[in-house]
Amino acid sequence: MAPSAVVITVEKPGTKTFSVEINNGKDSYLVTDKQKTVSRKQFTWFIVLRAVKAIITLSWLVTVLKSLFVSIRKRIALSNGEPKKMGKLYRFLKAFLVVSVLGLVVELIAYYKKWHLNLNLIQPWEVQGVVQWFYMVWLSIRVDYIAPLVITLSKFCIVLFMIQSLDRLVMCLGCFWIKYKNLKPKIEEVALDIEDSSSYFPMVLVQVPMCNEKEVYAQSIGAACQLDWPKDRILIQVLDDSDDNVVQLLIKDEVDSWREKGVNIIYRHRLNRTGYKAGNLKSAMSCDYVKDYEFVAIFDADFQPNPDFLKLTVPHFKGNPELGLVQARWSFVNKDENLLTRLQNINLCFHFEVEQQVNGVFLNFFGFNGTAGVWRAKTLEDSGGWLDRTTVEDMDIAVRAHLNGWKFIFLNDVRALCELPESYEAYKKQQHRWHSGPMQLFRVCLPAIITSKISIWKKANMIFLFFLLRKLILPFYSFTLFCIILPLTMFIPEAELPVWVICYIPILMSFLNILPSPKSFPFLVPYLLFENTMSVTKFNAMISGLFQLGSAYEWVVTKKTGRASESDLLALAERESSKGGSDEKISRRHSESGLELLSKLKEQDTPLLSAKKKNKNRIYRKELALAFLLLTAAARSLLSAHGVHFYFLLFQGLSFLVVGLDLIGEQIS
Repeated sequence: MAPSAVVITVEKPGTKTFSVEINNGKDSYLVTDKQKTVSRKQFTWFIVLRAVKAIITLSWLVTVLKSLFVSIRKRIALSNGEPKKMGKLYRFLKAFLVVSVLGLVVELIAYYKKWHLNLNLIQPWEVQGVVQWFYMVWLSIRVDYIAPLVITLSKFCIVLFMIQSLDRLVMCLGCFWIKYKNLKPKIEEVALDIEDSSSYFPMVLVQVPMCNEKEVYAQSIGAACQLDWPKDRILIQVLDDSDDNVVQLLIKDEVDSWREKGVNIIYRHRLNRTGYKAGNLKSAMSCDYVKDYEFVAIFDADFQPNPDFLKLTVPHFKGNPELGLVQARWSFVNKDENLLTRLQNINLCFHFEVEQQVNGVFLNFFGFNGTAGVWRAKTLEDSGGWLDRTTVEDMDIAVRAHLNGWKFIFLNDVRALCELPESYEAYKKQQHRWHSGPMQLFRVCLPAIITSKISIWKKANMIFLFFLLRKLILPFYSFTLFCIILPLTMFIPEAELPVWVICYIPILMSFLNILPSPKSFPFLVPYLLFENTMSVTKFNAMISGLFQLGSAYEWVVTKKTGRASESDLLALAERESSKGGSDEKISRRHSESGLELLSKLKEQDTPLLSAKKKNKNRIYRKELALAFLLLTAAARSLLSAHGVHFYFLLFQGLSFLVVGLDLIGEQIS
């Protein structure tokens, strides 16, 4: 019979012997005097290194928290703050936060007193104290009434989330198919009469609407005047709605200087700013001479089209009488200015590369972006012209044109340079207008869509996809699911959201969004968090537009900084003019005259200029309320050992805190 134990003795020169005992094929405890001594030394060093690491980490955290606290105090002291009238949403969030904090306190007491471990064993007469009684009542109400309601609402939002994710996935597949098949709009090859110059160069009206655009008026007018088109077949309308006398004179001086260079340009100023941009464009189209122009190109004040813009867009209309709009893509001069502009660039790259391109190729319909597009004048006339019934006049005219049977194409390769809002305040106001306006338009246009003569498929696409899914459902579920239900489920374990809802699917959708801008992949997580942070603004705007609340009609001109330099435009114009050879070179006028005029106006009108408010960073109370709500829910999730839920709530709460303190975007000292 084999022995049950074998002892192996090993001896090396200069070391103590040690033995290994093997029992039934298994190693027993290893004993060596030498190893015991080494282990004690290793353990001592291990403890010392851990202590040093802990001290360094603690000191770093203290430094970071101290600097953050100082920044917060400065921001609170210097902030303008938001208007005192915060609305029902802020009051709801504040009440939700108070209830959550009270719930966290009760849950902490229950956790440390271990009430949650023996709930089934506690009898009513064994309850001690008001807190324990309140805790038991809360559990009873939670299980019987609140949990079923939250579960139903969460399932409804998850279904909406999956439908919207599927829609985005299908659009991405459509974009891949377009690239794979190289499906791009092409100019129709038709017989052209070389003797007839109008065959190549139809009459084009270029409109540049602006309002108090002191930072960008010169570069936008200069870019429009350098468009490569015969001078006798183009007219530039500078449509000035400025109420600042200084800016009016500067713009008029700029127009006069270009007219002296031989450019066919007109300055128009309205005494009454009724209808905002829509009213401005409508007023300009009422001029008698407009009927002589076949196409209308529109550029907002911060847009700088390349000189060949018209040559790349207008020819698409020839031989295509059903085509009503050619839309070009935007590119951004300041996309790398700060984190806010980088995140905006991700969103807008997806919008143009995927949404606009896919809808243009497969449906011949998309929302007009309001600028960097060329309209057929007859399309504008047949569709009823510009209307000021909503704050999205561009989408309004596009919807009416589509209902009348006109087709659109999107040119992803033709780009116009423009600016992104660099401050969170400007971006928030822009997003509020962009998300409240579509809901106003949906209410107004729904009867016209239903009674129109377009196909049932196009009606369904416009109602369910264009308006409901992408304009209403998206902000609704993103705010409700990730900002309300998720923190609520930390206090209601019965309704806990699965990990794939809060982690896997959102990351996949964010990944798809970033594909059109591959250089932005390092910003995947910040983009995901920021999109959820913006959901409160978009949800509030959507509700105000849907129910015609007062803020739905707010129109604020997006603040510009004039990042694109005049030297860039001059260099671009010189390169383009050098290609022409024989054509007369049009150079950008020197800016000295404009500066001299500005200095004179400052001397004459000093009180007007000094009365303007100084810009300051602000504090946003709704975002701060949500920040503390999510951080409270994150603290509650620690008691239940929720790993992914805790980290998501923690980082999402911190992102709301950063935005609420206006620490993202332009910082004004």
